[in-house]
Amino acid sequence: MDVFERSLQLHEALRGKISVENKMDIRTTEDLSLAYSPGVAAPCEAIHNDPAKVYDYTIKGNTVAIVSDGSAVLGLGNIGPLAAIPVMEGKGMLFKRFAGINGFPICISTQKTDELIQVIRNIAPVFGGINLEDISSPRCFEVEESLQDLGIPVFHDDQHGTAIVVLAALMNYCRLTSRRLEDLRIVINGAGAAGIAIARYLGRRDFTATNQKIVREIVMCDTMGIIHRNRLGLQGIKYDLLAYTNPRNLSGTLEHALVGMDVFIGVSKANILNRDHIRLMAKDPLILALANPIPEILPDEARAGGAFIVGTGRSDFPNQVNNVLAFPGIFLGAFQARAPKITLNMKFAAAGAIASAVTQPTPTMIIPPALDESVAHRVASAVAESSRGQSAM
Repeated sequence: MDVFERSLQLHEALRGKISVENKMDIRTTEDLSLAYSPGVAAPCEAIHNDPAKVYDYTIKGNTVAIVSDGSAVLGLGNIGPLAAIPVMEGKGMLFKRFAGINGFPICISTQKTDELIQVIRNIAPVFGGINLEDISSPRCFEVEESLQDLGIPVFHDDQHGTAIVVLAALMNYCRLTSRRLEDLRIVINGAGAAGIAIARYLGRRDFTATNQKIVREIVMCDTMGIIHRNRLGLQGIKYDLLAYTNPRNLSGTLEHALVGMDVFIGVSKANILNRDHIRLMAKDPLILALANPIPEILPDEARAGGAFIVGTGRSDFPNQVNNVLAFPGIFLGAFQARAPKITLNMKFAAAGAIASAVTQPTPTMIIPPALDESVAHRVASAVAESSRGQSAM
């Protein structure tokens, strides 16, 4: 019996992987009068008079809505809101397990961007944060950007979680190879939510206080090859990428893009590279082949071509790039600081915390294991400190 059959049996037995539990027992009339009527009127009135008290008297300060429309579920595509529920339940389990945060699935039966935004606005009062999940690109960018005025953190994990863990991996790759981030030349294959977010993190000058690029060069590829200025029909968010990618205006295929590059980051599809492609790259390259369940190139094949370090999205290979290293701690830190949004500085602080969780990086461990319980709290401390530092400025 394979993992899929066993998972199906598990889900059927559990009939939902999360539950709602009372924090106190209701056994007496006094219990009832304190938790509900008539005593509950007191916290209601207190919140009405001072809305900030909602964090003192309700679940808001430790509860996240995990919101999806099911339009881009990892590895499955547009399967809709009902079929997305098991994924969102799993996310809720991870929030609770690693950060003690209540995560509740909200799967919405519309894929109209304006309707989705409005529904999230309408449900926001009960939640302390919104984790957007599995919403198709480019709609996901508009949804997230439109909700930054809610007064609570809104975070699209498919974008930022992946980008943050990738940045942590790059930091430790540099520690192992005596390279500098600002000297790296990187190929990203896949121009969806994760690929675009990674490019934005690494290529935009205004993402750092020093107004310098994070890395030397990024070349972005999609299903049509290298994204370049002379490509016909290029528009929208892909056109915007050219402000901070492909400075040499390369054209051609992914193979052309790899020549002489230090890092390959794949957020695309299975088995598109082989060892000969890796041989085109600079000495001792980093390969992050993150397609699931089958990566762009398997680790043994990549190493046969000269890869120094290989990471994937899978737990059965070393260096798993798993978003669970990021999102629980990021929300926990934001809650601790009562942050109204998750800023770029907070995201970079999270990446640094993840990287520093590996005290002595090796080629088989440049990022901590996904089940390392200490990471979320390390990330939370860094995120909270970053948020408070920004507030003090």
